[in-house]
Amino acid sequence: MAETSPFVSTEWLAANLGAPDLVVVDASWHMPGSGREGAPEFLAQHIPGAVHFDIDAIADHSTDLPHMLPDPHSFAQAAGALGIGDGLRIVVYDSVGLFSAPRVWWTFRVFGAQDVMILDGGLPKWLAEGRPVDNGPARRAPAVFTARMDHSMVADITTVERVLAAGSAQVLDARNEARFRGEAPEPREGLASGHMPGAFNLPHARVVENGRLLPPDQVRPIIEATGLDLARPVITSCGSGVSAAILWLALESIGKRPQALYDGSWTEWGSSGKPVAVG
Repeated sequence: MAETSPFVSTEWLAANLGAPDLVVVDASWHMPGSGREGAPEFLAQHIPGAVHFDIDAIADHSTDLPHMLPDPHSFAQAAGALGIGDGLRIVVYDSVGLFSAPRVWWTFRVFGAQDVMILDGGLPKWLAEGRPVDNGPARRAPAVFTARMDHSMVADITTVERVLAAGSAQVLDARNEARFRGEAPEPREGLASGHMPGAFNLPHARVVENGRLLPPDQVRPIIEATGLDLARPVITSCGSGVSAAILWLALESIGKRPQALYDGSWTEWGSSGKPVAVG
């Protein structure tokens, strides 16, 4: 893989599996109503030595919004309990290929992890190559993780409303076209249908093929076709802050690091009474 790539290959992971300074993190999470759950699937099969990071459990439970980032102390405790400590190399994957792993990759970066990567192709590619899997609960000794939150990577609703009004940043929404245009209901009850006025739309599936991020030379024209101005700041958003991290990856792959990710995303905006655009 390229030196600047956030990905490691299945070949690399297979060769380094079991290294004392490496921890593998199963970040699998599935949309409500999908009929799938990350934790039971982890128990059924996972890459040997992996631990499961549950974004709904390691979250801010003082809000009704789904899987919002916890405070640094809570994150440090949760990461340490999983056996993820300071100085470790972290490789994150998910059971779809490239869906929820970017969210957990981004989360570790927010809290100061220096060496965190994503498994290219995720569990599907690992399985397709006939590589070994394990089952049952994770077995790692507790560790100490020092969390230092980079608040600049996270946008809240006040910031998003302000930058949209001022035109000082652009919002790129990862939901599918029908949801963005207000032509399909949201998967969560009580949310308005549509999008933030002035937001741009790039369904995350457009930059992913067979569970892998498209190459940068294919990603760039797809992003440019949205009308986004790559010379200006970008905040990524989606339904609940998960697939927004896929767009973060896509933007970084072409040398455009986003200004922030809107953690509350449409679940917060669409339930807050803020202005909604359709069409």
